[in-house]
This record gives sequence, structure tokens and C-alpha cells, in this order.
Amino acid sequence: MDEVVEISSNPTTPRSVSVAPTPPISAPPSQYHSPSLSRSPLLSPAAEHTQTDITNKTPKSSTPKASRTPRFISPLGTPIRRALQLTKLDPQDAWLPITESRNGNEYYAAFHTLCSGIGVQALILPVAFTILGWTWGIISLTLTFIWQLYTLHLLVELHESTENGIRYSRYLQLCSATFGDKLAKLLAGFPFLYLSAGTNVALIIIGGSTSKMFYQILCGATCTAKPLTTVEWFLVFTSAAVLLSQLPNLNSIAGVSLIGAITAIGYCTLIWVVSVAEGRLPAVSYKTVHAKTQTAEVFSVLNALGIVAFAFRGHNLILEIQATMPSSEKHPSRVPMWRGVKFAYLLVAMCLYPLAIGGYWAYGQQIPPNGGMLTALYVYHGRDTSQFILGLASLFVIISALSSFQIYGMPIFDVMESIYTKRKKQACPWWLRSTFRAMFGYGCFFAAVAIPFLGSLAGLVGGIALPVTLAYPCFMWLKIKKPKMYSTIWWLNWGLGVLGLALSAVLTAAGIYIIIDTGIQVNFFKPQ
Repeated sequence: MDEVVEISSNPTTPRSVSVAPTPPISAPPSQYHSPSLSRSPLLSPAAEHTQTDITNKTPKSSTPKASRTPRFISPLGTPIRRALQLTKLDPQDAWLPITESRNGNEYYAAFHTLCSGIGVQALILPVAFTILGWTWGIISLTLTFIWQLYTLHLLVELHESTENGIRYSRYLQLCSATFGDKLAKLLAGFPFLYLSAGTNVALIIIGGSTSKMFYQILCGATCTAKPLTTVEWFLVFTSAAVLLSQLPNLNSIAGVSLIGAITAIGYCTLIWVVSVAEGRLPAVSYKTVHAKTQTAEVFSVLNALGIVAFAFRGHNLILEIQATMPSSEKHPSRVPMWRGVKFAYLLVAMCLYPLAIGGYWAYGQQIPPNGGMLTALYVYHGRDTSQFILGLASLFVIISALSSFQIYGMPIFDVMESIYTKRKKQACPWWLRSTFRAMFGYGCFFAAVAIPFLGSLAGLVGGIALPVTLAYPCFMWLKIKKPKMYSTIWWLNWGLGVLGLALSAVLTAAGIYIIIDTGIQVNFFKPQ
């Protein structure tokens, strides 16, 4: 019973029997909520009763015994101990794919953050510049980058609570602890679902369509083989993604995320370098697009801001990524996690800025609104660019989409398996885990076939999902950290949080207006 602390006020020399000894003080048994500890069972109830009995006994000897308790649990260490209020591990964490393995490091964190942070949504950034222009396009991109990096820092700091010792290993878990279960589901439920499942649907559309183009590039113009249909390419991509999703947990896909990050950087760099190297298109224009009415003009600008906001993603995965790292009182996970995030977002900036600026410089107003830079590469430079370069860019897009599918699907896998573990009080068997993941993958395939125009809703989706990235982290920081009222940090978080919610509302309205005003090609169950 090393956790029992017996403190007596007895002096070195024995007192007379008539003096009653000071009642012993016992520190409660506790275990740090850290994956670095073993998963051995915690103290049983019987052990706790035995400990209580021992602490309630009167010392037989008036001479104090030498305490075997470590010095940090002494009265001097009690305030620290009491402040931390270290709690027990959640036994279900050892069964779920996000927290099953906790041996990650800052390199794994950088791989996962890069893989989830760079996507094909960045390729349509030049489309926003056609409405915002050079100055406001760069300003809005820079402000959004700084803003989302700040909220990322807040989430990394909020992962571990020194108040109750809990590690918030999931974004929805932190929302529930902050806003309550009902409000968390109402506010973050749909954005979280879209940012996981909806992103994977979009990845199937992109990956399948690019696979079709990759085949055409390999086959050549003289190829006589009968090509697969778009739906069949969707199915090929989905089957590959489902097969890869059988890796058991988030830590096990670190290598997949590394490959995804390398290929994402690769196709971003290839596309903007080729576009800039080929030079500007003839009669290129940088005049901003103006709508017919002032109302339409305002909503057009707001929709462009939604596209910029949609270019930054992955906040719904930051806590999950950090949950794969070991943590202790002396070595909290937020330190290596933030190092990994900073390195990853340095590379993200090196990809997004050249894409936005170089793409707008090369194509101006002629940038295709659907597909952005990738479509422009094939349309304007398909004949005068090496087929090897075009094929390599397409292959990078496919591999990156396959890798991103795994990390964005992991929170859904975690939710599905948690339903089983809560009921059965045991880990999912391998066959059930495989079934869950196949069901999710082919469910996304069905949605991709049913709604192949999902990419046209980038502005609307950016507005709906924006609070997860820019607003909620600020409110969660205020609620959990409780900074001094009217202090600088208090005003900053309130201001950013309220502004984020307001932007979400107007961007969503703008996205709906643009869809109604300009229209989109709605082709249910008819992917092109």
C-alpha cells in the first residue's frame, strides 16, 4: 500500500500515553490518465476497503514509522497533487482504434497532420481569387491561416486537463465536456459527421475520377481497350480504400499518412510549377468578377471567403492525433504535438500560397470553377506537357486521396466500435471490425454515386464546417481554462469565437444563395 500516507505529529521522543495521536491523513489512490502506464487493472474495491481499514487504525507505537510514500505525496506536494486530481484510465480506450496504441511521437503527429491538412480542396483557391482579387485574396488567405493555426494551438493545449486529469482524445468528447452532450451534438454533430464521412465521399469522387484520367493517360489516344465507367472507377478506388482501412488503429497508419503527405506535397508542387513554367494564358485577365446586382456581389464575395476557409481542414482530427502519443506529468503530449503541428503547417503554407498565387497568375479569370488547378492543368496544358508529368500528378492525387481516406475514416471507425465495446464490455473481434469498415467504405461509395456534384458545394460546406475550425476552440478554451475576465486573452477568444459563428452564418447563407442564383449541375446517380 505505497499510496497510503500516514502523517503523525509525534516528536522524536515518545510522548506520554495520555496524549492522543493525530489522526492519520491518507492520500486517495490514483493513477495518471496516461498511456505510458501499463493497462493492468486498477485497485479493486476490496483493496480500497483494506486501505481504508489500515488508515483508520491507531498507530501501535508512539514512535513514527518511516513512510514509504514518495516525497511528492508529502504535505508539501499535496497542493500539486490536489490540483491535478489524477484520475483512472478509461478501460475502453485500450479497445478503440484511436487510443488503442499510444506510442506515437512528434514525427507521427507531423505525418498525420500533413496528410489531413493538405487536400484537393486547396486546388480551388485560385477560384476565390477571381472574386476577391490579388490584395484581398492574399489578405484573407493569410488571416485565415493565422486564425486556424491559433485555434489549432488551443486544441493542443486543451487535450490534457490539469483540473481533472482527463485526456480529451476526441473532438466530440471535448465538445461534450464543454457544452454538454445535447448541445455538443447539436452544434458539432453535423459538421463533425461531414468532415469525416463527407470528406471521404468527396475523396471517392476525386480519387475515382482521377483514376479514370490516369488510365486514359497510360492507355493513350490509340488505346482500343474498353475503359471502365466512372461508377466502376469509384468502386475500384473504394475497394482499395476499404482494403487499406483494415489496419487496426491510428498509430498503425503512420506510414500511410507519411506517403499521403509526400504525395500531397508532390502534386501541389507539380501542378503550380507546371502552370507557372508554361506561362500565363493568352489574354489573361485579373479583373475581379462582378455580379449583376449588389446583393449578388456581396454573396459572391462571402462565397469566396467560404472557399478560402474550406482550404484549411483537419481540426476535427487534432485531438485524435494527439491521443496516440504517450503523456505524463513531466512530459505532457502537448509539447511534441505542437512541434509536429508547427512543422506540418510550415509545409502546408509552402503548398497553399504558391497554389493560390501561382494558379491565379497563370490562369486569371479562366481558372475552371470545378476542379480548379487540376482541371486547368489538363484543359490548358494537356497537350504541351509531358504525359509522364500529367500521369505522375494524377497518381499522386490518387495515393493522397487513398491515404486521407484512412485518417478521416478513423473517427467514424472509433464511433462504430465504441457502440459494441460499451455493450459487450470487450474489444471488437477482427471480423466485426472488418465488417464495420467495409460497411462504412461502401456506404460512402453509394453516397458518391448518388451525389457526384458534392464538390460544387465547397463554399456552402466551408461555411457550415467553419465553427469547428475557427469558433468552437475559442469557446472551449474560455469555458475550460477560465481566463481572467476582460483580460487580453479573454477578449481575443470571445472576439474570434463570435466572429467565427457570424462568418459561418453569412457564409452558409451566401453558399445557398450562389447555388440558387447560378445553379449547379445536379446529376443524382449520374457521375460524369
